[in-house]
Amino acid sequence: MEKKILSVSLLVVIILGITPAIYAQDSAFSKLGRGAANSLTGWLEIPKNIYEISSTENPLKGVSWGLVKGLGLGAARTAIGLYEVVTFPFPLPENYEPIMTPEYVLGPE
Repeated sequence: MEKKILSVSLLVVIILGITPAIYAQDSAFSKLGRGAANSLTGWLEIPKNIYEISSTENPLKGVSWGLVKGLGLGAARTAIGLYEVVTFPFPLPENYEPIMTPEYVLGPE
């Protein structure tokens, strides 16, 4: 009897684990993962923006404006990541869509 209950329970867990991946691009657990990643890597906005602005404009502008922009975006990404971790069970915004684009600091634009 216990083996039967364990088997059925395991089957239910597997089905519930697969279902969000099949039926929804975004889910509560993808929101949780995105939030955790962004809260831990938000600081990468600083070197990313310094590099991008230095490459497209000039190094002086990259070090000055890139630093300021990176600090602002890094703080925003970290705060949004923490918000997504705390609110991951709720579909906010609608359908668990990301608040910030790109979804991850080093993701495609």
